[in-house]
Amino acid sequence: MDSLEDPNAMPVPDDVLMPAPWRIVSRRDETSDGSVFTWQLQPEAGEVPPFRPGQFNMLYVLGVGEVPISISGDPEESGSVMHTLRAVGRVTRAMQTLREGEVVGMRGPFGTAWPLEAAFGRDLVLVAGGIGLAPLRPVVCYAMRHREAFRRVFLLIGCRDPASELFRDDVIAWSRRPHLVVEVIVDRGGPAWRGHVGVVPKLVQRGGFDPADAVAFLCGPEAMMRYALLALQRRGVSEDRIHISMERNMQCGVGTCGHCQWGRYILCRDGPVLRFDRVADLFDVREL
Repeated sequence: MDSLEDPNAMPVPDDVLMPAPWRIVSRRDETSDGSVFTWQLQPEAGEVPPFRPGQFNMLYVLGVGEVPISISGDPEESGSVMHTLRAVGRVTRAMQTLREGEVVGMRGPFGTAWPLEAAFGRDLVLVAGGIGLAPLRPVVCYAMRHREAFRRVFLLIGCRDPASELFRDDVIAWSRRPHLVVEVIVDRGGPAWRGHVGVVPKLVQRGGFDPADAVAFLCGPEAMMRYALLALQRRGVSEDRIHISMERNMQCGVGTCGHCQWGRYILCRDGPVLRFDRVADLFDVREL
């Protein structure tokens, strides 16, 4: 089994099973129906632990339960942590009702990170589907701060419809940067939509990156990643330069409960970020 002897892994905190209290200092709806929202959290005591893009925290609502949520903030901003959540289950729906000033529990950060160093000096291709943009947002923040780190950055975003586009103001600001190519595509447009209509692999197929010297990070629904992977492979991006973020039912965050086992991997410990050539055989097993 591949282990986390990896420069992209951060040390696991000592008190891994004890949630610490964090206060919601701001809350912003990302969609008009409020089903996707972003929290800015600050610790009630102590400092904000460092994290790397791609890692996650376990967020806890007293009396309801705990869920793993990727960190969506800037890794170089101190004093708070940002999480973007979608209300899809019992715990996240309870979180949807919480407002500024209320307190939640947090454990972490956990898991592997996006290997930014692997893309230094190369084209970096970020492929995001739906809320999969949230775990990639810290990578974009890093790229904005460190213009010299990458040759070019391509951010390819797929959404269900224009109303479900996340971080709209950020996306507009990012698209104005000359070294950052941002393209958004929706499954279903509308009368006011003037952008691309279709699926993310279409953006991959015609992207202006150099496939012979590009590194790709993918995050989103597995079906989206499956076809985006095929598009990257057809363009000539080798499997050892493609990295995916996998989600399963994580419950402990430290690799002991086994709920997030995916073949030979425990994703809360060995993932969520994995190099594709190491998991290609598992990715083709639909029922796993």
